Amino acid sequence: MDHDDATSSPEKTADAAVTESVVSSDPAEGQTPGRIMRRRFFREKSAVCGLVFVILLILAAVTAPVFVNGKPLLIVSPDGMSSPALRDFFAPDAQEVFVEKMFNWLFLAIPAVLILWALFRRSRRAFAVLTAAALILLAIPFCVLKPHMSQIDWRKTAEADAASKYWFAAVPYGPFETSPETYAKPSRRHPFGTDHVGRDVFARMMYGARVSLAVGFLSTAISLLIGTAAGLFSGYRGGRIDLIGQRLVEIVICFPTFLLLLILMAIMLDHGARQSILLVILVLGLTGWPGLSRLVRGEVLKQRQMAYIQSCESLGVPTRSILFRHLLPNVSGPIFVSFAFSIAGAILSENSLSFLGFGVQDPSASWGELLKQAFADPLNYWNLMLWPGLAIFLSVTAFNFIADGIRRSIDLKS
Repeated sequence: MDHDDATSSPEKTADAAVTESVVSSDPAEGQTPGRIMRRRFFREKSAVCGLVFVILLILAAVTAPVFVNGKPLLIVSPDGMSSPALRDFFAPDAQEVFVEKMFNWLFLAIPAVLILWALFRRSRRAFAVLTAAALILLAIPFCVLKPHMSQIDWRKTAEADAASKYWFAAVPYGPFETSPETYAKPSRRHPFGTDHVGRDVFARMMYGARVSLAVGFLSTAISLLIGTAAGLFSGYRGGRIDLIGQRLVEIVICFPTFLLLLILMAIMLDHGARQSILLVILVLGLTGWPGLSRLVRGEVLKQRQMAYIQSCESLGVPTRSILFRHLLPNVSGPIFVSFAFSIAGAILSENSLSFLGFGVQDPSASWGELLKQAFADPLNYWNLMLWPGLAIFLSVTAFNFIADGIRRSIDLKS
């Protein structure tokens, strides 16, 4: 062996070892783009704070019947045990039955899915089949049972019945339960006070979170489906289809959105439609898609010129596969950002409509409706202004923080 080779081989070996250690120390090595984005997202403190608040808000909305309920959760009497709140859980006596049943169903569905995931996460097929079966079974009682109206004052009944034990919720008042204590200030009995007909404000705040979240998520989901499908198809096909699609988008954008909402809601309510929250969801969903459609179209126009799309077209890949298996994953980042921002906008729009009297109708609980009651005298009815105003502000801010965190996590230059 040559002397130079013998002396240089240890140096080369050391250099290779150093290079290998530097490469292997790269935190992004071997990670998928999704994991990298999640890691970048959780580095944003404001985004994490917003996510924590949204999770707590969802938990409060889902578990509302356990912490706020005018009926006993459990009665133990000499004749046995009963739960007046259980039947009302499956068949709520409320105007907005759809929202109440949806969140009550989620109260049972979320733990069931988590348990099945812990037991069958290694077998995705078994997990999917068992989850679908469990969700269908949990929905049966909500479809079968009918509401049962009861005028019993359970608190007075509990005081008079010494032979039985009654367990009430932490706040033993329902969101629709009236009392002579109108405009009461916050106290131990009513933590957030009462409104103009004596209803507990804390109970209506909890159930108002259900309304805001339902409108925010469902209306944004509708606009996301329409806007994404229209943007994908219009941007990829181009030509006359793109021309017609963009003219339709421009027509919808020309209408003042909030004014259009007011007009449509006024027309629908004048014709006797009482499921006002469903109207709000549909109106917001059917009018909020043009902006997302243009955003998706612009991303598709850029991706359509890429080599992988041209390769798919030359290989004869079906258009449906190109759109949903290749293009959609590569343009999904801006869609997620727009989704989070749109939820915040939908929550603000719903509460604005309710404040003006065109949104969720009384007696259904809404943060905007509580603010409307405080409008006559904000200083005197400060509790009706503070709590719903703070809830709206924090909810909108939290979703904006989440959207900004998603934007930063997918932006490689940030």
